[in-house]
Amino acid sequence: MKFHELTAPRIRALEKPSVLVLVPIAAVEQHGPHLPTGTDTIICTAIAERIEQRFPHRVLLVPTVWLGASAHHLRFGATLSAELESFIHTLKDIGRSLLDQGFRRLLFLNGHGGNVDPLHVALRVLNAECPEALLAGGSYWSVAAKVIASLLEGEHKDVGHACELETSLIMHLRPELVDGERVRDAGYLVPNVIDGLFVARDMRQRTREGATGRPDLASAEKGRRLFDGIVEALAATVERLLTEPLGTEYSDFVPAGSE
Repeated sequence: MKFHELTAPRIRALEKPSVLVLVPIAAVEQHGPHLPTGTDTIICTAIAERIEQRFPHRVLLVPTVWLGASAHHLRFGATLSAELESFIHTLKDIGRSLLDQGFRRLLFLNGHGGNVDPLHVALRVLNAECPEALLAGGSYWSVAAKVIASLLEGEHKDVGHACELETSLIMHLRPELVDGERVRDAGYLVPNVIDGLFVARDMRQRTREGATGRPDLASAEKGRRLFDGIVEALAATVERLLTEPLGTEYSDFVPAGSE
């Protein structure tokens, strides 16, 4: 089910507490010299749409929030960004709109690293307002970390930026958007962690061209396998979220005999 394709009476008629509302959140920003600025939105939307197809009567897909928290890319240009406060408010407003209508299972599926921290803040606020709801959120690569690590050949076994993973996925999903002549090793990535401490550095400070890892190891076939693996892992998580108990107290969530 797609929210924007349904009539108001059909949405009102849904058994809302038993439906999982899927809200993809992404970004439009520079992706090095070889990938389109809409990379995060293209990938996250494709994954979310495949999940909706797997659960056509139990998942309600909301249109992708394409404007993300991308200030750390602005000095490279070719980037659209929301202020952190604006982005947090947007996520809260979407959540409140759904909760006010009676939905009780929300999954914000993230496709951009800069969205992670503000997403957590928004979910914390919504939880305080509506503790009886299941409010979940996270990045597709976190759910599928094992399969991603098993398929990547480069030293970096996780998502980076315009990296081996993202380049492979775009080669699979939208190959015509990849500038193949400019796909190359991204070079050294300046760390943003020192002795366990986060160091705020933007992409101009951390990368040579706005990309990370080994895009030169990417392929469309690898992208197909990554995409299928991500969807399978996420589908298993969606099954769990659809059966997870709703409640407001510790006892609502403890399995029988576990106390």
